[in-house]
Amino acid sequence: MTQSILGIIGGSGFYNLPGLENTRWEKVMTPWGAPSDDILFAEIDGLPIRFLPRHGRGHPVPPSAINYRANIDALKRSGVTDLVSISACGSLREDLAPGHFVLVDQFVDRTFAREKSFFGPGLVAHVSVADPVSPLLVDAVEKAAQAEGLVYTRGGTYLVMEGPQFSTRAESNLYRSWGMDVIGMTNMPEAKLAREAEICYATVAMVTDYDCWHDEHAAVDVASIIAIMKDNTEKAQRLVAHLARNFPRQHPACPIGSDRALDVALITAPEARDASLVRKLDAVAGRVLSQAGE
Repeated sequence: MTQSILGIIGGSGFYNLPGLENTRWEKVMTPWGAPSDDILFAEIDGLPIRFLPRHGRGHPVPPSAINYRANIDALKRSGVTDLVSISACGSLREDLAPGHFVLVDQFVDRTFAREKSFFGPGLVAHVSVADPVSPLLVDAVEKAAQAEGLVYTRGGTYLVMEGPQFSTRAESNLYRSWGMDVIGMTNMPEAKLAREAEICYATVAMVTDYDCWHDEHAAVDVASIIAIMKDNTEKAQRLVAHLARNFPRQHPACPIGSDRALDVALITAPEARDASLVRKLDAVAGRVLSQAGE
């Protein structure tokens, strides 16, 4: 079996991870450009941890400017087998109040200004994202949430909007009519790219507000979000620490094949593949490309 290396992507308000051992920030270069920040290499009780602040330390990178391909490639190069996304979000349901955590199991991608695949002309691949999160990883996150006494819901659909503006009231009500549960700006194409990179992925969506649909709550603003975010971040840090202490030290095979997603995804014949793109895919797809004699 492969050694487990737990990756954590910290979203808004989650720029550091206390309680780590043997820490060092390391610049990881990728053929897709620079990731949002250096990666923090560390350990918790001997488990290797890789932490990346999605917006960079100090939050200089807005959602649409995040280099998602570089972030996922850098984490893959750093050995990550399992990746937990910590994300602030708005609620589209009365019962998902600010402070509630949602262990998302589905996404609706409404983004339009982002690079969404490592593959393209010269090497075409189609991975399945029918089930975009990895169940064993979500099981582990849920056990940690229970142990820490967090208020959470397992399951829910996260609508990913482009941003950086928050929703109009009409948009917010439209998404509610679709049956969406939470709304945010960052988990796509992140989840799709993690699947292409054969990294098991899960999302912890931390509710900070009711978006703007709720008549009894003020329209969302940054000041009100930050107040909730501080408490959410402290709870998320406890969640991650508990998760890491009890995480399997050997990576188990994913029951839905997240870690083997490219086995049946490449469609371009080896002789028709673009050599320059193949080289860029050395980390993401090296496992299957080496099997094909590349």
